[in-house]
Amino acid sequence: MRAAIVVFPGSNRERDMALACRRAFGKEPELVWHRDTTLPDVDFVALPGGFSYGDYLRPGAIAARAPIMRAVIDHAARGAPVLGVCNGFQIMIEAGMLPGALLRNATLNFVCKNTTLVCASGNSAFTRGMQAGETAITVPVAHHDGGYFVTPDMLQVLEAEDRIAFRYALGENPNGSTADIAGVINDGRNVVGLMPHPENATDPLAGGTDGLALFQSLLEAA
Repeated sequence: MRAAIVVFPGSNRERDMALACRRAFGKEPELVWHRDTTLPDVDFVALPGGFSYGDYLRPGAIAARAPIMRAVIDHAARGAPVLGVCNGFQIMIEAGMLPGALLRNATLNFVCKNTTLVCASGNSAFTRGMQAGETAITVPVAHHDGGYFVTPDMLQVLEAEDRIAFRYALGENPNGSTADIAGVINDGRNVVGLMPHPENATDPLAGGTDGLALFQSLLEAA
């Protein structure tokens, strides 16, 4: 599995994502600068966490208009897997790759802690092999604007089309997200965005390896 990680001014989890890719795929991923207009010949693209452009305007709003994003959107349109984590999820939403909006946490505080996610759909490039409603993983969250919001009509669409990737476990919603949603899937089932950080749960010395499941799912689907 050949991977590329897009780096924006203000990204701060690209090296964590690179480490996760090395552990899962056994290959060194390529780092791609936001000003580039093409992606290298890769299978998988990740948009990492951080605070791109200092979160000016709205988190992810400026990065969504970076030159590289046209290539990322085209990559996804061809059915190739793309993962957006935290700020990467915000960028995806601002770029129109996923529905909804990410709002200020309900507590108005930055949240940084481990949280338990329950797989809500095993039907995506990143959740194959997981059992919906049964598979639970513990991964960190670290965000200030992570409350996922969708209209009631769009929530019905996501639920009817099995496009909710993960929900926060009962009582663990850290940000007030609608219906405890932690991550969603596009209609092609190859794009997933989520606020928690699976790339930071890939080493037993750093607190656990539950996050590897998302990356290993890609290998099973390849």
